[in-house]
Amino acid sequence: MAEDGAATTTAVREARGPLEGRRAVVTGGGTGVGAAVALALAEAGARVTITGRRAGPLEETAAAHPALTAEVCDAADPEDCARVVAGAEIVVANAGAGEAKPFHMLEAADIRAALDANLMTTFETFRAALPAMRERGAGRLIAVSSIQGLRGAANVAAYAASKHAVMGLVRSLALEVARRGITVNAVCPGFTETPMLRRSVAALMERTGRSEAEAEAMLHNPQGRVVQPAEVASAVLWLAGDGAASVNGQGIVISGGDVQ
Repeated sequence: MAEDGAATTTAVREARGPLEGRRAVVTGGGTGVGAAVALALAEAGARVTITGRRAGPLEETAAAHPALTAEVCDAADPEDCARVVAGAEIVVANAGAGEAKPFHMLEAADIRAALDANLMTTFETFRAALPAMRERGAGRLIAVSSIQGLRGAANVAAYAASKHAVMGLVRSLALEVARRGITVNAVCPGFTETPMLRRSVAALMERTGRSEAEAEAMLHNPQGRVVQPAEVASAVLWLAGDGAASVNGQGIVISGGDVQ
């Protein structure tokens, strides 16, 4: 009878949406990949809180779906994270930033800024989520890393170093919580159509004198294009669902064949 009840519950949830009734938090959810992830989770039935430091983009994105709620929150602030993230069943650490700069122009402050923006936001977000997940015996922690978190690239040493640090955190934490019903994974996109990409294109135009189309083509993957945010969101949605229960400590590459 218990097995029949569990099967019925699963069937009902699938009919309504695979994440029906689950609470999710997406940091950096106002624009780009974060907004696409939040919308995908909401359409799958989750109640999603999107966070960021700017109210305007958050409120605009939240208006796109009734299951989205906006909360101004600094993902690097432990008290802010504890206030918003605690109790969530699915947590997507998407907040981050990157800047291209040749190594010879880097200062120690650039490295620290990259670590604060990418590693520390992930650390504080996951740390706030873990106590309730441990108590519940279930949870999904997902970081939005980058293909540069798995390899190096010219002119992005600070960014790549910080994303490598994110992958080290993901893989280590995944082993610590593997027996507690919690999975910890990352998605690692190549160049993706986001505001950050537009800034990269503008920088290439300025540095090389190329047109916008020519500069963007320099960032194309082997498929001759850049990744779309919805494609990254699809991977996150899969990692958040029951079908990925045995996927743990992984960096899922979404790059059109541009491998590490």
